Amino acid sequence: MPDLQAAVNDFVVKLKRRQVEGSQATARETAVLLRSVISQQRVPHSNQAASLIEAVKSVGVQLIAANPVELSVGNIVRHILHIIREEDVSLATTDVGGLSVSAGSDDEDDTHHDNSSALSAAALAAASRSALRAPSLHNLLESIPSPAAAPLTGSSGGESEGKSKSADKNSRSWKLKHGVIEAINELIEDIDNCHSQIAEQALEHIHQNEVILTLGHSRTVMQFLCEAKKKRSFQVFIAEGAPRYQGHALAKELVARDLQTTVITDSAVFAMISRVNMVMVGAHAVMANGGVIAPVGHHMVALAAHRHAVPFVVLAASHKLCPLYPHNPEVLLNDLKSPSELLDFGDFSDCIDGGTGGTRLRVVNPAFDYIPPQLVSLFITDTGGHNPSYMYRLIADYYTPDDYVLQQHVEPGI
Repeated sequence: MPDLQAAVNDFVVKLKRRQVEGSQATARETAVLLRSVISQQRVPHSNQAASLIEAVKSVGVQLIAANPVELSVGNIVRHILHIIREEDVSLATTDVGGLSVSAGSDDEDDTHHDNSSALSAAALAAASRSALRAPSLHNLLESIPSPAAAPLTGSSGGESEGKSKSADKNSRSWKLKHGVIEAINELIEDIDNCHSQIAEQALEHIHQNEVILTLGHSRTVMQFLCEAKKKRSFQVFIAEGAPRYQGHALAKELVARDLQTTVITDSAVFAMISRVNMVMVGAHAVMANGGVIAPVGHHMVALAAHRHAVPFVVLAASHKLCPLYPHNPEVLLNDLKSPSELLDFGDFSDCIDGGTGGTRLRVVNPAFDYIPPQLVSLFITDTGGHNPSYMYRLIADYYTPDDYVLQQHVEPGI
């Protein structure tokens, strides 16, 4: 465990120092770390899922506190908690079915008590309702019976029965951890392939001779446009995305792939929007109400698109879906970057009053904008295209409501 704690501390330091930034990078590293936590966690004979949940929550709270702006960290923590609960329900369903089959045996009461002790009450309750929901492909594959489950017969009845019960409990612990780790491996693979999965839908949304407007630099948008370029001819307007001017880098990448590209200033968006067929942007996070947290400047573009009835399309992978609302206290909507990105301190040194320690000039450099859901026309995720009003359904498939708030806030004096 010391090596695991060192890995947790190292990742916390990286998040605090902003050495790991961006939704995809932070999401992947969080998933890899939590996979190690689950792999090394010692699971008791009873309440096995609860033990894993507490271990993941303990680490997850530290990661979220290290950099609350990176909402994808919390999203991955909550999704892995959802995976643990789903696997526990799947195993509980199997165990409940086994109990009903053995109800006619002579030692019915003892067997029922021993097997039930390995199941949490919540899992049993959820198992009774699992028939109302369609099982996932992963759970269907994991539900294939194992040859080791064959009944044992022999002359030493009491000793064999005790060994069998102990083996069943150990087998259930192994199955739970194995199922969770396999699901996390699939999650990591989905994070790695999220850009290509979204780009596969490009031809459904971009048509011949259209004009697409975007702002700044988004790898998801870049791959989406390049995929459409294989069979479509269209133009791209890029707002440069001051003060970091990441639109310049995107313009170079698109020109290198023979895309017709025009760079405009951010202030020219309203002047050019009437020539545009569609606005297509990336996102930092998508909130539960369908609102979007995106790099600064996107709200202005969304307002221009809404004013001119131009579709405003947001490309976002599933790990960017956040189950929280913008007004939740756990959500930090913005971050302030260095004023040096806007002004050179040497040129404005005379604006600083060194005698009193105060300043007559203040520079605010926010990193993000919040775009309300009524300004968004369509979300394109790795699972397809969805309206903003449908985001709640995707979130319900991805998270469990009990995990929305990982740490309860205690008011002073209570």
